[in-house]
Amino acid sequence: MRTPLIAGNWKMHKMLAEARELVAGIAKGIQNIEGVEVLICPPTQHLFPMAKAVAGTRIMLGAQNAHEEDQGAFTGEVSVPMLKETGCTHVIIGHSERRHLFDEGSVRLGKKVRAVVKAGLFVVYCVGETLEDREADRTHEVVERQLDEGIGTDVPADRLIVAYEPVWAIGTGKTATPQQAQEVHALVRAKLAAIYDQATADRTRILYGGSVKPGNAADLAAQPDIDGALVGGACLVADDFVAIMAAASSVASGAC
Repeated sequence: MRTPLIAGNWKMHKMLAEARELVAGIAKGIQNIEGVEVLICPPTQHLFPMAKAVAGTRIMLGAQNAHEEDQGAFTGEVSVPMLKETGCTHVIIGHSERRHLFDEGSVRLGKKVRAVVKAGLFVVYCVGETLEDREADRTHEVVERQLDEGIGTDVPADRLIVAYEPVWAIGTGKTATPQQAQEVHALVRAKLAAIYDQATADRTRILYGGSVKPGNAADLAAQPDIDGALVGGACLVADDFVAIMAAASSVASGAC
């Protein structure tokens, strides 16, 4: 049984006082929610104070990106060892905004994935198609290529979490239907079985990301290959983020 993971990608939001208030609200809200793991990924400069804020709670801490080298003359970048020192356990790699806004390509993303797992951290590796890809019926081709580019048998599967995020459903208010999401999640799991083996694929969590909200969280979580969510806007409101976790918990426990 795969434990659902609800991860919040704060992106470039929240000043420090707001961040502390948000974490306090999440910590309070999840006290009676069981069977779900929770991860927050705040902006880099908030990692040290957020590590203190989540101490003693079930909330895990992650980063939104990392450089592939451990050190060097890379102005403005942050290495995985630096992130690990803050208390991070997870790093998001390959988010669509990194791919499309910052032109991060396949070779570099593959190096970043390996830098994360080399440090003993978990990588949340993102894949997903654009609206143009979907309308041209290239979703499967794109997602399989991104998986081939980012991971391989040299990437320990026990350090890998995959997030499927249709680019056309991020920040647009559009959401893939549960059936559309499940179709691609099943494809991802089949690809993982081809890269590793079926037992490994069955253990690996695959998250859905793309306008996840309290209103659609349960329907998405009910799909057999959806193991949680990578949440954007809704993770910035404690009540909404907690409601998504509650929905996933209810589905996992068979309550709905």
